[in-house]
Amino acid sequence: MLLPLLRRSAARFMLVCWGALLCTLVPGQLRAQLQVSPESAAKTVMTGRMVFKLRAAPASPSPSLIGSPALEAALSRIGARNVRAKFPHSRPPGPDQPGAVNLGLVFQAELPPDYPVEEACRALRKTGAVEYAEPLYSYPVLHQPTDPFADSTRTDGQYYLKNIRAYRAWDITKGDTSVVIGIVDGGTRLTHEDLASQIQVNRQDPLDGIDNDQDGYVDNYHGWDFADHDNDPTREPGSVHGILVAGCAAAAPNNGKGIAGVGYHCRFLPLKIYPSTATGSFGGYEAIVYAADHGCQVINLSWGGVGGRSQFEQDVITYAAVNHDAVVVAAAGNTPAELDFYPASYDHVVSVATLQPSDERSPNATFSRRVDLSAPGINILTTLGNTDSDYYPVGGSSFAAPLVAGAAALLRTHFPQYTAAQIAAQLRRTTDNINRLPGNVAYAGRIGTGRLNVLRALTETTQHAARVVARETSPTRPAYAPGDTVRLAATVQNLLSPVTNLTVTLTSLSPYLTVRQGTFSVGALTTLEQRGNAAAPFRLAVAASVPLNTRAVLRYHLTDAATGYEEDQYETLLLHPDYVVLDAGDLRLTLTSRGNIGYDGLGSDVGEGVSYRGGAPLLAEGGLLVATSAARVSDNVRNDRRGANQDFYALARAHRLLQPLRADQEAYAALQDSLPTLTKGRSVGVRVRQRAYAWTAAPHRDYVVLEYHLTNLTPDTLASLRVGLYMDWDLPGEPGRNVAAWDATRRLGYLYDPVDATSYAGVQHVAGGQATVYSIDNQAPAGQPVRLADGFSSAEKFLTLSSGTSQPTAGLPHGTDASQVVGATLPALAPADSAVVVFAVLAAPSLPQLQAAAVAAAMRYQQVLPVRAPASKPQVALYPNPTTGQVQLTFPAGNTTVSLLSTLGQVLLTRTVPDGRSTQLDLHSLPAGVYLVRVSSAAGTTTHRVVRQP
Repeated sequence: MLLPLLRRSAARFMLVCWGALLCTLVPGQLRAQLQVSPESAAKTVMTGRMVFKLRAAPASPSPSLIGSPALEAALSRIGARNVRAKFPHSRPPGPDQPGAVNLGLVFQAELPPDYPVEEACRALRKTGAVEYAEPLYSYPVLHQPTDPFADSTRTDGQYYLKNIRAYRAWDITKGDTSVVIGIVDGGTRLTHEDLASQIQVNRQDPLDGIDNDQDGYVDNYHGWDFADHDNDPTREPGSVHGILVAGCAAAAPNNGKGIAGVGYHCRFLPLKIYPSTATGSFGGYEAIVYAADHGCQVINLSWGGVGGRSQFEQDVITYAAVNHDAVVVAAAGNTPAELDFYPASYDHVVSVATLQPSDERSPNATFSRRVDLSAPGINILTTLGNTDSDYYPVGGSSFAAPLVAGAAALLRTHFPQYTAAQIAAQLRRTTDNINRLPGNVAYAGRIGTGRLNVLRALTETTQHAARVVARETSPTRPAYAPGDTVRLAATVQNLLSPVTNLTVTLTSLSPYLTVRQGTFSVGALTTLEQRGNAAAPFRLAVAASVPLNTRAVLRYHLTDAATGYEEDQYETLLLHPDYVVLDAGDLRLTLTSRGNIGYDGLGSDVGEGVSYRGGAPLLAEGGLLVATSAARVSDNVRNDRRGANQDFYALARAHRLLQPLRADQEAYAALQDSLPTLTKGRSVGVRVRQRAYAWTAAPHRDYVVLEYHLTNLTPDTLASLRVGLYMDWDLPGEPGRNVAAWDATRRLGYLYDPVDATSYAGVQHVAGGQATVYSIDNQAPAGQPVRLADGFSSAEKFLTLSSGTSQPTAGLPHGTDASQVVGATLPALAPADSAVVVFAVLAAPSLPQLQAAAVAAAMRYQQVLPVRAPASKPQVALYPNPTTGQVQLTFPAGNTTVSLLSTLGQVLLTRTVPDGRSTQLDLHSLPAGVYLVRVSSAAGTTTHRVVRQP
């Protein structure tokens, strides 16, 4: 069907994300078009869809596009539909492209409207068949707060062309129409006098309703709209950001009209990524792939946001920069803070910060070690696009970036033999140093190498530039704990003129990360030659006192004394995350500060999961449950409100002990819930000290011991305390085909795949209280006592803890999506008294090995980690409390004296109970208030508070 190029009605829906434009200094009408709230500078998760990348290509021949039964089953369980290759026309990397990516392994799936995206991602990651599963994000264009003096500071000329030496640069080269800049933004105006002749059209696919060039896009003659999925890249009336950006990079020169873009004769390809309809959605990363596939040698991204790194997005950038050798340029942001801003902070991106006309940093410019260079970004006169002949000065990193993109296009014309990495290096190495200007001194090293100088970039052909192009840490972790030692292997590539004696010196800018071996003598490198130090890597040490969630910056200082070359490059490591990993043996287990195991709650990516021998994650969700009744349950696992409880809070953050005494690795954390009086009786009121132990030697490599010391913080005796671990296991292979079982002899609950029984995982009750187990069919139909399809209520949790061993199995005989609660029932716990419950988390490739590990765990705990007996006190229960009159007391058998006292110590009643176990006190005759009950026996004396209500 023909998709006509029609201008859309201004009345159509416009997304709020137009607001975070990387522009400022815009008065009147333009300001009204661009102004939004600062909060929109953050990226947002797109609902109803997700993206994932296969670990390997499907076997040939494969019965399905995906080729993984486990992954197919997981997609079916979450209700995914329209599963398809995300980039079906992407080209696989060639054998001579190290570091390239295969986007053919990336798929997209649509989800039910109310299905949590992160929960779906976790379900796919559990299969072990995907390299990653992530949400898709929407990024705003970048907005900077409007300067109140904007109306009086408009300039009528392009001062910035003089600042960056563009006029003289055009004497060297004026670019070429064969070099195309992809403007991935908000669309364009096809008829503007300074843009119409500069648009790169696709003459192989004219407007005839046929995909003539067979690239998957019908009539993509003028570009494409990736937000509304049609061939109309024109912007919505009033939304001019993409036009402003295009003018900076590629406005037509020598036409006697308006302005000249830095790229001069170079053309641009308009790719619209913001929707004009209510059904459209952000399409930035899809447009990057299109630009790369359709020959754009430079791609400009004047949008972005904070919010963390995405591997999918990095893959797309790598595909454009490495697979297709495109120079990717991005705006560094307009948040006046030091932060990572994406996509500018991804690898293979030239990140551009904003300068004032004086070459000093703009007051609202983002700064960071990831910035490559700076360019003018204030009062940038450019094409406006409300008419075919209008222009206006605007500001922000949205307009600094396309100046660099235009310069990159000139360099690609002048140096056709240069790779994209060499073009980026030439731009960085030929800037003018502006660090000593008054407004820049405080930001040296965080606004890049200097201000763009296009003339120097085109004429200085003997520059030296090397780059750390690959890094690998060992052990490989997303974060490192206090006391960890790290080896870092780096690969260095020389990008420009040969060097004769290159040295890389690694230093830490953080007091919490020490470089113990930080020199890499690279030696001589020819142009584009690489060399690594894997044989003698850098060595780092994390301080014992590092604060929680510290980001430590490392600096690579590259020097060549023979040529005078020196340059810095930076990297960041996360230290002391809010969890601890025990990996002394074959079982690798994450313990959080709030009682969770594997990850810090349902749908969280905080944590490194539970795995065995480096395999796929074994556990979807796990955590501590503590309860005294169906109404009083404390935990931080999933609930029945489509979320997770937040009952426990950290008293002491989870950390590894630097000098373990009883195991090869020991960890400690302390947590607590609230007192029941503060939660209307919904919590238990306990403090929990959790300890973890792991060993390196067989036969102790297959388990981690978890020891919980629980203290009663309430003024009342906890008559019956239930403690357990909820574990939603999803074993490799087919996580929806597991059986949950119980080994009563070893008090061991475990799961396995009945069809392919090569992985076993479970929890053993080692010590403390009476063992319990409850196996759960996660797919149980309505009407079952525990049904996780509609959540996990407090009543259901208490049922799993209080049913003894009446529910030992689930999923027999063919398997299901199963989980299990292994617990213990403790006797009465008096106020301020403590009790200990001990579990072992285990994994093994066979049931006999799992059982052997359980036996070893029990013996090791008895021999090395004995339970400390509580102080000898009578175990007393007093209820109901508060009371309106009658109070029932129970206590161990033996001669016992019970006394009732006022809060002033006056004895109101004394009773001796010879060799009894209980008695009653009648408080009807006493006024309302607080009283003390003292219980004395041969085992000791305890005092309890009781409240007499009216």
